[in-house]
Amino acid sequence: MTETAELELDLGPDPSLLIVDDDDVFLKRLARAMEKRGFSVEMADSVAAGKAIATARPPAYAVIDLRLDDGNGLDVVEVLRAKREDARIVVLTGYGAIATAVAAVKIGATDYLSKPADANEVVRALLSSGEALPEPPENPMSADRVRWEHIQRVYEQCDRNVSETARRLSMHRRTLQRILAKRSPR
Repeated sequence: MTETAELELDLGPDPSLLIVDDDDVFLKRLARAMEKRGFSVEMADSVAAGKAIATARPPAYAVIDLRLDDGNGLDVVEVLRAKREDARIVVLTGYGAIATAVAAVKIGATDYLSKPADANEVVRALLSSGEALPEPPENPMSADRVRWEHIQRVYEQCDRNVSETARRLSMHRRTLQRILAKRSPR
């Protein structure tokens, strides 16, 4: 029996899935892959469309991009969690938004994944029980990346206030501004 066939058995009585992402190519590719795995997929390319679907037909599962053209995917997470407490929600995040993804878990997301995530990773995150530890990553973050993620997390917690973040990290404000202006290390 293949992994995909096994996953179909675990979807439960309601295989409805909402995917919210403003990257049209990624959205359609992920939707096709999830349909092949047994999900009944609805797609949205904006916060407004995602909230409308979450309100009208709250799905059992959702995959929501954190940063969308018209706002923050966390708004969709909040609406969906209010409409359906048992929904399993995975937040997708690009580089530099891990701290915000952790905040997403706090408001009701089941898990978060860094983009680009493939369909198998998404299915594992949606169906994980949370009891077993996940397998260790093949390519763990470098020490520079961990430092950068920590700075991003504190920056988000300080509501993106550079002066307050610098004070809390005991760092010069200009040094922090230079770090924030750079791309994330690998």
